[in-house]
Amino acid sequence: MSTATYKVAGMTCGHCVNSVTEEVSQVPGVTDVNVDLATGGLTVSTVADVDDGAVRAAVEEAGYQVAEPANLLAGAGGQTSGCGCGCS
Repeated sequence: MSTATYKVAGMTCGHCVNSVTEEVSQVPGVTDVNVDLATGGLTVSTVADVDDGAVRAAVEEAGYQVAEPANLLAGAGGQTSGCGCGCS
């Protein structure tokens, strides 16, 4: 079993969390997905090594972006241009 953590930018509501959870859960081998709206944290557990590219693609499919390390602190403050799910 392998676990990886990411920072997701652009989530502002429960619908955002559900969208990311649903998309990432569909990545082959993923056994558990935990999304924390307050921090933007995404934890992914898999049966083998985490396919980083597939997880990032799933987050993008949900309408959000995985923040690169240089953007982690900027993304934590909720500075977004609008909700990725279109609710705001």
